Amino acid sequence: MQKTSINHKIIKQALLIRKVEQTFLDLFSQGKLNGTVHTCVGQEFSALAFAGQLKRSDFVFSNHRCHGHYIAFTRDFKGLMAELMGKAKGTCGGVGSSQHLCRNNFYSNGIQGGIVPVAAGYALANKLQGNDNIGLVYIGDGTLGEGVLYETMNIASKWSIPLLIVCENNFYAQSTPQDVNLAGDICQRAEAFGIKTYRADTWDPENLMAEAKNAINYVRESFKPAFFLVETYRLNAHSKGDDDRDEAEVEDYRKRDFLIRFEKESPEYYQKYQSSIDQEVDTYVAEILDAPELQLEEYYPNVRQGQNTNWSPLPMVKKRMVERLNTFFKDTMAAEPNTVFMGEDVLSPYGGAFKVARDLSDRFAERVFSTPISEAAITGIGNGLALNGMKPYVEIMFGDFVTLAMDQIVNHASKFHHMFLHQVNCPVVVRTPMGGRRGYGPTHSQTLDKFLIGIDNVKTIALSPLLDPYPVLEAIQREEHPVILIENKVDYGKRIATQRHPNFTYELDDARYPIVRIKPAASATDITLVAYGGMAELTHQILPQIFRETDQKPELIVLSQISPLPLQALLDSVAKTQQLIVLEEGSPSGGVGGEIIASVVENSKVPIRAKRIAALPVPIPSVKSLEGEVLPSPDRIIAEIQQWT
Repeated sequence: MQKTSINHKIIKQALLIRKVEQTFLDLFSQGKLNGTVHTCVGQEFSALAFAGQLKRSDFVFSNHRCHGHYIAFTRDFKGLMAELMGKAKGTCGGVGSSQHLCRNNFYSNGIQGGIVPVAAGYALANKLQGNDNIGLVYIGDGTLGEGVLYETMNIASKWSIPLLIVCENNFYAQSTPQDVNLAGDICQRAEAFGIKTYRADTWDPENLMAEAKNAINYVRESFKPAFFLVETYRLNAHSKGDDDRDEAEVEDYRKRDFLIRFEKESPEYYQKYQSSIDQEVDTYVAEILDAPELQLEEYYPNVRQGQNTNWSPLPMVKKRMVERLNTFFKDTMAAEPNTVFMGEDVLSPYGGAFKVARDLSDRFAERVFSTPISEAAITGIGNGLALNGMKPYVEIMFGDFVTLAMDQIVNHASKFHHMFLHQVNCPVVVRTPMGGRRGYGPTHSQTLDKFLIGIDNVKTIALSPLLDPYPVLEAIQREEHPVILIENKVDYGKRIATQRHPNFTYELDDARYPIVRIKPAASATDITLVAYGGMAELTHQILPQIFRETDQKPELIVLSQISPLPLQALLDSVAKTQQLIVLEEGSPSGGVGGEIIASVVENSKVPIRAKRIAALPVPIPSVKSLEGEVLPSPDRIIAEIQQWT
């Protein structure tokens, strides 16, 4: 090895990273670590060249092999070690462990690909906030198989998002050699989107440091994305063991490793640095071996929700639902400059498939983004915006397509707050229209709310024309955690709570997401009906018919929040009727109706009978006559109530 001009401070940092990684493997073999550990031995200079040369106000997103990146950016090896040892003083209290770290603008998640749009959203927030902070996201060569990466590259290029994508190419996707599953040239993939690319390797750290600095400066000065391919090699197994690589190949790369060469060529400096690092790391490990672990109440405080049982008259709003939605966004985006609206085809003059975004881009051009057909990427960008202080509303054009965004909802948005031990919130809002009765057929008519309830730390709200959506959206605007907002497409044109039956009273409670109650004005009720979303107005329309044809006096409870479920109003009603029917537009198996019934039965102090009325378990046909038979119709609802009672 020729004499290096690399600052010895950088070499010492690389030695520290390697020592920490090797200590993790030792601790794991001793049974003192939980879970898994993916070490970056051999890749240390990639961490130092990029994460180590950013400003503290910049940010880093990383992946499952994140320890070196974390140390290089935060200088906090002690918090990292405590984290993997499961100690309360760890950077996330031991909750996230090896793959899920958060501190001072550093974030990591073990899901391949999904962090890229989140990082892009975080960088976009910096741009919207008018600062010169940038960030980078580390991916591996295995991530090149993930479609969301390319969705994000396209958007980052079109929107000039200041993000550096660093691909650490160690030639293996876990155990699979790269030539088995990767086609073409890696850099050309980024170049196809008009993204400037760079290339260097960890065996020449001096050149890598210089080129990394050039790439960082380019992103900061141009406010454009860049892609950097770092060729490297991990000297240890993918995880704790099971290394099937050819031993001669590993040994060849070991000989090329800079730190191993430094030990041979500069043994005096190496021993001096290594001895000091060994003492510091080993001393700290001994100190925290018996340190306390996190207590449940610190991780999940059990906050009791207040019961909302105060009722008031339900107001009429002589405006159509779509008008109220549109007015909310105009008012809120004018008043709150952190609010962002994005979705497919939302720019003027079109204004979105259902016109919720009408005229928004004319008024707020810099905060209304018309997106490609990239549901995963735009939801991930929404997550990143939300993490960085914005309030994003992500419109998914049809509810059927929300399945394409589920990774971002389940593995990212819902996890950040608890996974990172309450250090961050992610108040993203995902809006989408659902429901049938418009002849759109099997992939544009589904009600998929069953897949959107029960997601921890995510509220699911369903609008109906019996409740003004404006105050509901005002409440959502104040939420600190993710919200999924379901809007039924046939309800957009309906006026709010204007159609009323004589001899019934109309009330709503004082919850943040109100419940509407419609009941006979002068007599006791016999049966509790619960509906939401697209079934709410249909059920409301036939209340007098239900009474006439079944001899049951119905009380209709219309929910707006369907997850987590508000139960008190339902329990109060079934305590009187002891009969419960839930009406939903989706199919019944594993659905909202089953969850409502189970929750009411578990908490009811009286025995009750319960039934679900739902769509048939087949795809929704386009032909109108068949669609009417597959979805719950007035005639079928009444017939099923007659048979049941």
